[in-house]
This record gives sequence, structure tokens and C-alpha cells, in this order.
Amino acid sequence: MSLTLRAASPLRIGLGLAAVGRPGYITLGRDTDLPAVRSAEALRQRAFALMDAAYAQGVRYFDAARSYGLAETYLAQWLQARPDGTDIVVGSKWGYTYTADWSTQADVHEVKDHSTAAYDRQVAETRALLGDRLNLYQTHSVTPDSPALSDTALHERLARLAEEGVTVGLSTSGPNQADTIRAALSVTVSGRPLFRSVQTTYNLLERSAGEALAEAHDAGCAVIVKEALANGRLADPHVVAPEMSALREIAQQTGASCDAVALAAVAAEPWADVVLSGAATVDQLTSNLAAARVKFQPTQLQRLTELAEPAGAYWTHRSQLAWA
Repeated sequence: MSLTLRAASPLRIGLGLAAVGRPGYITLGRDTDLPAVRSAEALRQRAFALMDAAYAQGVRYFDAARSYGLAETYLAQWLQARPDGTDIVVGSKWGYTYTADWSTQADVHEVKDHSTAAYDRQVAETRALLGDRLNLYQTHSVTPDSPALSDTALHERLARLAEEGVTVGLSTSGPNQADTIRAALSVTVSGRPLFRSVQTTYNLLERSAGEALAEAHDAGCAVIVKEALANGRLADPHVVAPEMSALREIAQQTGASCDAVALAAVAAEPWADVVLSGAATVDQLTSNLAAARVKFQPTQLQRLTELAEPAGAYWTHRSQLAWA
């Protein structure tokens, strides 16, 4: 299956459910963004409100993962309540298991495992919830040393999933994302490329994978951008550091919010098919979606490139963000 995300989501912005599928995550501002009591029902209501608002405003790609708590469950229930949403594209991920038991104070929130046993278990769990609504299944958070790039038994399993009509993809993380993407492009089964979609962290602060993403796009892969707001670092009220002055000034010049400018700058990349919003509130989502109306002067885009950090520094900072 060829995943034509641009046709499915002409808005070029999708909704990721990492922030509302479980009570804890590393995005800044969760103490005020989420209900005081983060019960499963409270987060289900928040997820439904976000998905309703997203669909009403033109979003057609929705992204979950096995490790996002109850995100797949919420998405499946929402889809069942919207049988007319035949234009919705659904993506999920396997490779991490949620282990926090609905707590924000757990020592370990998720455990990574890219083995064939983990795949067999998790694809069955995903299929039980999403059934034939699953369009894209991604190996979660692949790095250059992941067996997802070398395990031929796993590749055969993924190829069988592709034969069933599900696009097989991967998401990447860490300072060597470009290496991961290029390695994934070389993986074949029976002479055919296996991974036809890549989801990567790319934003105004972390631009190191840009060339590799362009190569993936040229090779026919769908390209999805995650963490375009750097886990909240590029959204108000967190854009306060002096080195962020360019973002604040260009937001003022364009009449847009900082988050809309940051998302629009990523969406302006010719290889980006969908840029994910990770909004936790409907107001945040509406602000994010305003990115579609932001128009840049070339000098403004050039100035925004100056915000980039070395990849190592960016990922070190990210690793220090607390689950909250």
C-alpha cells in the first residue's frame, strides 16, 4: 500500500495522541493543560474533544502507539462513533510497552523491545482494537542499533502485514536519526523496500535529519514529522530564552503564535507530508492549526534556521525532561 498522506490530509497537520493517552508525558505545561484528576475517563473525554475538533478543522491523520497508555483504545472508540469518517488515516506503533500503570510517578514509564515476540504480541493487540482501520504500523523509536533494521525474521513478519494492505513504517529518535533513516531505506524483502513511511523528530531546534528525510521522500516514503514543537519548548509560554528571540519576533511580524510559526516552518519543508500536533487542549490544537495560514518571507525562514542546536545537545536536553 502506498500511503498518500498529502491527499488524505490536505491540511498537512495531523494529531498525535501521546499527550492524552496516559496521565504522564514529558511535554512542558502538563500541570495546567490536563484535568486535575487524570482518570481514564477524563482523558478519554479530552481525547474525544481533541479528535472531534481536529476532524472538524480538516485533520485527517491520527497517530497513536501501543505505549501511549489507552490512546489506541480511545482512537478505536472514537472511530466507532464516527462511521462516516471514511477519509480518516490511522497510524499506530509497536515496540514500546506502557509500564506506568496509570501513574505519573513510575520509575519506568515504557519499555522498548523490537523483538519478533514483542511484535507478534503488539500487532495482535493493535488489530484487536483498530481492526481494518489501521492504515500505517510503525516500529517505534528505531535507532541505528535496533534489531528492527537487521532482523530478517521480523522483516518477513512486517512484509506479511504490508501484503494485508497496511503500510509498514518506522519512527526514529536520538542524535543519529539520519543514519537510521538511511539504513531503513536499504531494507528490502524479496527485492522490495520494506519501510514506506518514516516518522522523525524535526523542528527549529533539531534539524539534523533534514537531508535524510528529503532522501526518504524522494525514495517514495511518506514523511511524518513528530515533536515539531520540541515537547513544548517552541510554544508559549515557554519561548522565553534570549536565543529564542527570532521566533518571538517572527510570530509578532506574522500575527501568529509561536507554536503556529514553528509548525509552519516545518510544514514548509517540501519533503514533509504531515506534521503532527501533540496538543493536549482544544485551544492548543486550534493555535497549532493556524500554522496553515502563516505566510513567510524568505528572510524570515532563513532567520529561523539560526535557532538550530547541535543534535547531541538537543537530545541531551530532551532526556532530562521530567515525566509529569
